[in-house]
Amino acid sequence: MYLVTILGNLLIILVVSSESHLHTPMYFFLSNLSLTDIFFISTTVPRMIVNIITHRAISYVGGLSQMFFFIIFGCMDGMLLTVMAYDRFVAICHPVHYLVIMNPHLCSFLVFISFLFSIFVSQIHILIALEFTSFTEVEISNFFCDPAQVLSLSCSYSFFGLIIKYFIGAISGFFPVSGILFSYYKIVTSILRIPSLGGKYKAFSICGSHLSVVCVFYGTGIGVYLGSAESSSPKKDVVSSVMYSVVTPMLNPFIYSLRNEDIKSTLRWLHSRRV
Repeated sequence: MYLVTILGNLLIILVVSSESHLHTPMYFFLSNLSLTDIFFISTTVPRMIVNIITHRAISYVGGLSQMFFFIIFGCMDGMLLTVMAYDRFVAICHPVHYLVIMNPHLCSFLVFISFLFSIFVSQIHILIALEFTSFTEVEISNFFCDPAQVLSLSCSYSFFGLIIKYFIGAISGFFPVSGILFSYYKIVTSILRIPSLGGKYKAFSICGSHLSVVCVFYGTGIGVYLGSAESSSPKKDVVSSVMYSVVTPMLNPFIYSLRNEDIKSTLRWLHSRRV
């Protein structure tokens, strides 16, 4: 699964960078999403393989470092999905001014702001974990240092730990989800005004791939954070963690390549040229 994720996302980046007609804001954000997914899954799976082979546990510093980068790239995924929703909103609701609004400077600025926000959220997690750490050796029933479980272990009182967990979830989840919902509210109202059925289908197909990735990513992520507070089954926590930290990055290239005609046509052209 790790190799499929790496190769699939690298293929997306190669396709977008090799074709000039794909040098648009939409595919610029898609390339950054693919790159983020590569780093996202690389923070957990290689270390897990090393731990299985060597039969060693991760160190305290290594665990905090893993959690730091895991949160950065996980939050970056969510922020990029929000930016892509805004890009689709501008493309459908303001098609005449699309290239003027989504100019290269704004696109780079949105990616940079997403990265800064991700670092900010990750720093909050780490500072809280360091502030309330009261253990030297502890066993986490997961294949990586899951932030939800680490915060649950590091908080002195379980009620206070729940407040912190939901507060952080609101910061890292509420703002991106609100932006996505607002963008799609505007998109749907604009599509419903289109008189022709073919125009409505074309507009919905533009957003289909992005909406599928949003549902998979946020569905599994929210399920982990909300379910970990109520669930007492480590097995269910591990399955949920695998879904949003391993399966989702692997599915993204398939969703975008199978549902996107530009990507499929470019792949066919590259294959025919190689042959």
